[in-house]
Amino acid sequence: MVVKSQLKFIKSLYQKKYRIQNGLFVAEGKKVVSELLSSKFKTHSIYSADPEFRTKNKVEVHYISEKDLSRISSHKSPNKILGIFEIPEPTDINFSDWVVVLDAVQDPGNLGTIIRLCDWFGVAHLVCSPDTVDCYNHKVLQATMGSIARVNIVYTDITALLEENKSVAYGTYMNGNSVYSANLPEKGLLILGNEGKGISYKAGLLIDHENRISIPQYGKKTTESLNVATATAIFLSEIRRDKSSTI
Repeated sequence: MVVKSQLKFIKSLYQKKYRIQNGLFVAEGKKVVSELLSSKFKTHSIYSADPEFRTKNKVEVHYISEKDLSRISSHKSPNKILGIFEIPEPTDINFSDWVVVLDAVQDPGNLGTIIRLCDWFGVAHLVCSPDTVDCYNHKVLQATMGSIARVNIVYTDITALLEENKSVAYGTYMNGNSVYSANLPEKGLLILGNEGKGISYKAGLLIDHENRISIPQYGKKTTESLNVATATAIFLSEIRRDKSSTI
């Protein structure tokens, strides 16, 4: 049974200020929780409405009723398993490969999908501006499908990052040079902006004009723009494409 104090505590972690205050976050669903249990993340507690659920690392599981799980879950139809994990300290960014940089991405689903794309394309480090949505938001975590366990995420001032870092910065724009004709290096910074406003003015001043890249539009001009997560997939696919191969 989940007592009132536990209920209040767990529910508070769905708010960013309490996640920061306690250094903890909530993850839901067998897939996401299992990925986190097998990663560097330290486990605080696990709650399960599935009596057959077991962990490999001998973490104690609190078996509760589906009714109690629904009381602590953020979902209308809970996913049987809920875990509370410690927020880790970010590790240093390794600039020897491509690093994705997000400038004020606001939608939790977009951030979660981008984290999943970084995992898929082998991008180990993701940098987010302070006004990007919190990566430990429960909607973000759900969208990552567990990939957050394998991507180092750092929140920092990206203008300062661009000023101090020697890696070549590529900014994504609607009217930039075609990514398909760009001579992309083996490493660099891929910067993607806010869903509505794009890359901020201050960050844009630090991106050379020739390094502003875009995805050509082949359809009718009535289509305003691509979703930022969809665009990330296309840019990363082109970055990782074997340029030596021929069709």
